[in-house]
Amino acid sequence: MLRIMRLNVALASLAFAACVTINVYFPAAAAEQAADQIIDKVTSGADAAVAPAPPPRTAIDRAPILMLAGAVLERLVPAAHAQQSADLDISSPEIRAITASMQARFAQLEKFFSSGAVGLTANGLIEIRDPNAAALAERALVKGLVAEDNRDRNALYAAIARANGHPEWESDIRGTFARRWVERGAQPGWYYQDGSGNWRQK
Repeated sequence: MLRIMRLNVALASLAFAACVTINVYFPAAAAEQAADQIIDKVTSGADAAVAPAPPPRTAIDRAPILMLAGAVLERLVPAAHAQQSADLDISSPEIRAITASMQARFAQLEKFFSSGAVGLTANGLIEIRDPNAAALAERALVKGLVAEDNRDRNALYAAIARANGHPEWESDIRGTFARRWVERGAQPGWYYQDGSGNWRQK
């Protein structure tokens, strides 16, 4: 009986450890899709809604504790694929509020992107690239807009990670957004930083 109990504990520990390992994988494709939806919302000014919350994940049926180890692993493989293909939740009130704030500000920022006064940085933020590209009377406005937008951007990346139960994903989400701001959000002629921090023009 003692040996059976030990076997049960070992199998349960194996299953738990494997689940934890699988669930920490960053869903890169889902993050890119989420970034595109938010970027489109911010830059288009359209009424397209941010993606609705995905349906709640159904709990995996628990097999009897004495199931074979092979059967346990067999159930974990499809779970890994499900985790990779799952959508990220970007519908929390906090995320919606940040997105709306950025969308309202974008109309003012757009002309400064176009003039080259402001550019996209390699870490998902924006920066004053050339203050002389803005009229003297507008330079204080540009500085304020950049500071406000960067506060929202930092808050957005952290909020998405928290909303999906993985605060440790914040840096990966930031990196995904940094790339998609350039590839999808930037218009021809806008400036962005490459991986070395050099300014390039799209």
